[in-house]
Amino acid sequence: MSNATTRRPKISVIGAGFVGSTCAHWAASKELGDVVLVDINGDAAKGKALDLFEASPVENFDSNLAGGSDYALTKDSDVVVITAGLPRKPGMSRDDLLVTNAKIVKECAQNVAKYSPNCVLIIVSNPLDAMCHVAISATGFPRERVIGMAGVLDSARYRAFVAMETNTSVEDVQGFTLGGHGDTMVPMPRYTSVGGIPLAQLVSKARIDAICDRTRKGGAEIVELLKTGSAYYAPASSAIAMVESIVRDKKRILPCAVMLNGEYGHNGLFVGVLCKLGSKGMEGVPMLEMNGEEKAMFDKSAAAVKALVDDMKRLGLN
Repeated sequence: MSNATTRRPKISVIGAGFVGSTCAHWAASKELGDVVLVDINGDAAKGKALDLFEASPVENFDSNLAGGSDYALTKDSDVVVITAGLPRKPGMSRDDLLVTNAKIVKECAQNVAKYSPNCVLIIVSNPLDAMCHVAISATGFPRERVIGMAGVLDSARYRAFVAMETNTSVEDVQGFTLGGHGDTMVPMPRYTSVGGIPLAQLVSKARIDAICDRTRKGGAEIVELLKTGSAYYAPASSAIAMVESIVRDKKRILPCAVMLNGEYGHNGLFVGVLCKLGSKGMEGVPMLEMNGEEKAMFDKSAAAVKALVDDMKRLGLN
């Protein structure tokens, strides 16, 4: 591995809780590269990395794994996923996490930039859209290399609920959500299909509205059921779908939170849109035609993100 041309991609995950350790699991099992877990509890990160590596002979995946509390372990990472922060508890909104998680994400992002100044940074910590602003401010990275994981997760929930409603395979459901990661997210039924059949030809408007409502509340539904934590399987798999597209230069079109630069009439805000993910990170924002209702919902979602960013500025958090 001394030859740079044969070097494996290096993926670091900051935060070794449920989401972070599951990210490491997905990344290693898919052989996306070598994986590092970093956590304030270094022994826990090291133990989880060792435990996962000991599964590799059974599952037949070939990835080196390391863990600890020292950010030096992450040096020269290609992609870094930040999951660190407090999870939601029942009755708590993502916004309630703002003050505490802003401080955590800022410190994590600064350390990441110190050791991997050329990496692509994927933010998972909540409140997602606001934490992207914290990260880009802390690192000074260009917008192409700071991306929020929200749309892939929200779209996965949306597609799962469509599959349940139509009693069809999730593999045949195509659809996505846009906007902020929260109650103002914008599912896009007009662009949703099942086996190529438009959703509106299969499901009544009332049921489509119910699916969209459940999607917006998807995270809270899991929190209420778990009682002591928040979702981690689907968030982790969604983050790793983004990692895979980047390290393998797949150039997939995925819904992600990116800083808009005039797209859809917004500037300087991280909002969920369709984007192309490749080896350089965010490599483009394909423009989608929205009708009046869709654009109004998108603008409302962007306004909610702006309000949160304004709160951070008022509190001196970013």
